[in-house]
Amino acid sequence: MSRKSSFSFKAALLLSATASISGCNFFERMSEVGEQPKISRIQDPTQAPNYHPVSMPMPAPTSPPNGTNSLWRSGSRAFFKDQRATEIGDILTVAISINESGSLSNKTSTGTTGSEAMGVPNFFGLESSIGKVFAGSTASSLVSVNSSSGMSGTGTSARSEQVTINLAATVTQKLPNGNLVIAGKQELRVNGDLRELSVQGIIRIEDISSLNTITSDKIAEARIVYGGRGTLADVQQPRYGQQIFDTIAPF
Repeated sequence: MSRKSSFSFKAALLLSATASISGCNFFERMSEVGEQPKISRIQDPTQAPNYHPVSMPMPAPTSPPNGTNSLWRSGSRAFFKDQRATEIGDILTVAISINESGSLSNKTSTGTTGSEAMGVPNFFGLESSIGKVFAGSTASSLVSVNSSSGMSGTGTSARSEQVTINLAATVTQKLPNGNLVIAGKQELRVNGDLRELSVQGIIRIEDISSLNTITSDKIAEARIVYGGRGTLADVQQPRYGQQIFDTIAPF
């Protein structure tokens, strides 16, 4: 095999290994080289490959009593019509407001010191012979022990997250007890970067305001994802080779 053919074979082998490691994301990123990130088309969330219906413990079903000659419908918050999302396909606004911070600081310090000395001033008149047996020793300083130990440790941790944004979500499922499963996704492309925000979870109709909005702290099993991809995201993360090296390096 010629040197040129050997080089081509090695290059193809390296490219194949890189592609197999990074999977479909490699080909997707390669297809976007020199172009702006593509915004995905609007589609039914229940048709997504990773979608699965939610199953939760349900209370026993009950039927509300019907009032004779009553104009008020049970569960309504408006006299003529309830404007809140109640059925599959309805849209409501999710107000995401996350402002969390935490700080932790620990400091530990210990220290010990010990000193022991022993001499034999008189030992049946043989104290004068100690220097002959133990060179450089005298009867008054036969044994001397000193010890000291210490430890000092300091740890500090601080974090802060803040996200404030409104997102429209769609009701994808209505559970037997009346709770709603919602899912929403928003994509914003600015120059060469694509910002993505998605939310999923379970809500109660009673928690939806009269303006058809709900805050993120009232979403059960909330899954909120905020991130992006593009030029800035590429330069803010290590390259594939460095990520692989950091994973397999033992030191």
